Amino acid sequence: MKTPAVLVTGGAKRIGAAIARAFGEAGWHVVIHYGRSAAAANDLAASLPSAETIGCDLCDAQASEAMIADLAARLPDWRVLINCAGIFRLDTVEALASEVFDEALRVNAAAPARLAQAFLRWARASAGRRVIQVTDQKIANPNPDFFSYTMSKHALAATVPMLAIGLAGPDDRVYAIAPGAILASHDQSESETDRSHRMNLLKRKTGADEIAQAALFLAEGWLASGETLYLDSGQHLLRQPRDVLFLARQ
Repeated sequence: MKTPAVLVTGGAKRIGAAIARAFGEAGWHVVIHYGRSAAAANDLAASLPSAETIGCDLCDAQASEAMIADLAARLPDWRVLINCAGIFRLDTVEALASEVFDEALRVNAAAPARLAQAFLRWARASAGRRVIQVTDQKIANPNPDFFSYTMSKHALAATVPMLAIGLAGPDDRVYAIAPGAILASHDQSESETDRSHRMNLLKRKTGADEIAQAALFLAEGWLASGETLYLDSGQHLLRQPRDVLFLARQ
């Protein structure tokens, strides 16, 4: 295989699928990771010039590391890992829900950190390697809603400078993309989605395609390692007392 490869976790649906599609259309070999969405992953892979799918429970540390080791052994030019898989369950600042917290930390923080470590340990690339962690604009603009989710994204954001300093080689880069409200989430209606996604400085909806194009840009490694790109039409520059999901209902 002569084309460069990218692994997108959570690549079967939503933002992950947009990223996988953009890399595929740009000439990359795309490895689409899925947890439970095998059919969607296979359909997406079939629509791309060069793609494959791989299933893995990211909460299983041993299986996750084995997935990275297996891919590293057979992909001769594996340049990019994009950790997009995540969960978004509701709890609030009034009461931390133990099950929600444990799952959020495992999936949103521990798993992408572990995958990045394994990727930087084993992956081979003809040019420098890139890790891109998908975080959230909430790391700069927190509010009391989705308490465990927000903590997990802060934890993930902390891995970016640490990996950049302590594990990445001189030609490698570790980045983060921090999206704002992009797609309908939780139990939003279409009208609520449209209103809430415009609660930013530019009063516009940020598209999933913008996240995908940013990932392609970061894959080239033009920025210094450890940088975060906010793609939220300025939402992170506002002080919002609640998640926009609830602000749109007021």
